[in-house]
Amino acid sequence: MPHYLGTSHHQHEQQGTTGILLINLGTPDKPEPAAIRRYLAEFLSDPRVIEYPRWLWKLILHGIILRIRPGKIAHAYQSIWTENGSPLMHFTRRQTEMLNQSLASRAKAKLHVVFGMRYGKPSIATALRTLHSSNIERLLILPLYPQYSATTSASSFDAVAKELVSWRRIPSLKMIMQYHDHPAYIEALANSITRFRQTNGSADILLFSFHGLPKRYLLAGDPYFCQCHKTARLVAEHLGFSDTQWQISFQSRVGKEEWLKPYTDKLLLELAQQSRSVQIICPGFSSDCLETIEEINIQNRALFLEHGGTGYDYIPALNDSPEHIEFLSQLLCDEAGEWFTVEEEDATLRAIRAKQQGAKF
Repeated sequence: MPHYLGTSHHQHEQQGTTGILLINLGTPDKPEPAAIRRYLAEFLSDPRVIEYPRWLWKLILHGIILRIRPGKIAHAYQSIWTENGSPLMHFTRRQTEMLNQSLASRAKAKLHVVFGMRYGKPSIATALRTLHSSNIERLLILPLYPQYSATTSASSFDAVAKELVSWRRIPSLKMIMQYHDHPAYIEALANSITRFRQTNGSADILLFSFHGLPKRYLLAGDPYFCQCHKTARLVAEHLGFSDTQWQISFQSRVGKEEWLKPYTDKLLLELAQQSRSVQIICPGFSSDCLETIEEINIQNRALFLEHGGTGYDYIPALNDSPEHIEFLSQLLCDEAGEWFTVEEEDATLRAIRAKQQGAKF
């Protein structure tokens, strides 16, 4: 007989609550090869991320990639590590703390906001079990990926479902799968660009750089490519930019197969050789991380300036900015609807009924 979570330790006298789970990609525990190897092993074993035959990919992953890759990228992680750990971990933790405060003042129902990482710690399962101990009756999930992809949003759903299958009581469930065109998100991005330019001046080109995917994922039906284009277009329109003032590109490709184009590094080389100036923003990332700080702001900056570019700026992610927290709060409130105003059943009455049936306290 299976043992379901909550079977023998449920607290009948505990008030029901609403749980909010934020999900981000994850990060190694330390900027060291061993920790990076553990992280990559989990990340690259996800069939949503790598759609190769499992037997073939297992040979490649364990026979080649995990032997070589961790040592190569350890220096990259070390270059961005802070006293608070990785930037992604720091900002995700800050977002969670600030949303707990913001939502507590908006909702009448009792709320708990936690975060889980799809890969690494704290895991999604760990975060959900934290909420389970708070007796959640409603669960709202927000993967912090503005644009939907099977590699991110759907993979997050997989991890949630894998944990919930072991629960006796499944809470009412809502999951926000994307927010790439939400007006408040577009406005927050546009305002961050405007504020940056007020301090640092403008550039010839504003480049929207998104994380790349193999082109075959698009051809198989993944909407990510189209949603990235829509985000960039809406921000440019909000700023009143002409078509010659902005471009879109895709970064972080690996391997030899074709990925979404244009490639960020190739496009930057072309712009550098034209002696252009560039400002880059990465609207697919809710928090700065290795791909934005090290790849975009360090590697690509050097590439651009060494090949004739006249000016290069990286516009930070929205991170824990007040405007970002305000947007996320409003998004969660809108999606939760009546959940944030629900009147909870008197837990005392619940406990009395359970005791009458023989429950022990």
